[in-house]
Amino acid sequence: MKKDLLMWDETLFRDPEVFEIDYVPEQFNHRETQMRELAFQIKPGFRGGRPLNSICRGLPGTGKTTSVRKLFAQVEEEESRLVPVYINCQIDNTKFAVFAQIYQKLAGRHPPASGTSFKQIFNAVAKHLLKEEKVLIVALDDANYLLYENEINKVLYPLLRSHESYPGTRIGVISIISDMNVDLSREVDPRVFSVFRPTEIYFPPYSADEVHHILSERVMTGLYPGALTDSMLDLVVEQTMKSGDLRVGLDLLKRATLNAEMAARRQVEEDDICQAYKISKYLHLTFTLRTLKKEEKDLVRVIAEMSQEIDEKEEMNAGGVYEEAKTHMKLGYTRYYEIIKKLDAMRLINLTYRRGRGRTRVISLRYEPGRILELLV
Repeated sequence: MKKDLLMWDETLFRDPEVFEIDYVPEQFNHRETQMRELAFQIKPGFRGGRPLNSICRGLPGTGKTTSVRKLFAQVEEEESRLVPVYINCQIDNTKFAVFAQIYQKLAGRHPPASGTSFKQIFNAVAKHLLKEEKVLIVALDDANYLLYENEINKVLYPLLRSHESYPGTRIGVISIISDMNVDLSREVDPRVFSVFRPTEIYFPPYSADEVHHILSERVMTGLYPGALTDSMLDLVVEQTMKSGDLRVGLDLLKRATLNAEMAARRQVEEDDICQAYKISKYLHLTFTLRTLKKEEKDLVRVIAEMSQEIDEKEEMNAGGVYEEAKTHMKLGYTRYYEIIKKLDAMRLINLTYRRGRGRTRVISLRYEPGRILELLV
């Protein structure tokens, strides 16, 4: 019996890093076409020309970020004039924050913490590129977050039109978009888009066979033999396809294996996977809530608490939510409505219009209010 139990100093993980969301695998399959297109877009930068601009579009968990990071890692290995800079716009979603990251990559240090204007940082970036004869390619991951913060034009304009103020600078942009409702040609200022003119590279959802292949490779690399049977892997694939997000599958493998370890078992069982899925299926919600500012989280909390208190047949209109929110936080109506539109764009709430006397805006949550309140703690 003891042989079937995992000892306190034993583990089922050969390499736990393999199951992290930001892990870039050595072998990256099923996105060869998109990688070739991206490589073609940035190719002019190797010769000192301006890289072509691109939009990587696809649902969350379809390989967009990994493709770009894999390509940038390859660029870093080459002795070339091209300097790749990856920006996570969920974290850095202002003009100053984006250019501070670019400055750090070029200068090897953060800009001064205080007393430094955007113009000074931009000037330092441009001068560095000219002096070192470098070409910049900037990836704006989850660029839709710049839209939610009304920063997209403020970021793209200086990047794409830098050659007007600093002749000789060469900068290309890759925008990664996970919100399929976003159309940058409509959202971006015409003066910006006329220079942007991006090539769109589409990342379709992975098929069940592709998900199976990807997850089986991670299992082979990350777990010891026998830790996960073929039938249990099939169950993980089935649950992953329900969510349509490969990241859910990776998180599910990690949590299910941890559950088996906690029970001191040498093999992952069905119950481990089912229990893990209860958490993993909310991966998108967890990540999204983390990116919100304090006042945005406070408003989500108010909406969730109101949702718990009302009857299922009742509606929450935007005016009523605002009146309730004012009793908990300092919030003007203009800022309130900006946040509501952002939460709708981020798919945390539904903002719909009901026709009656005028057009009443109705708010409803996309997730169970109890789960949201748990994650906000």
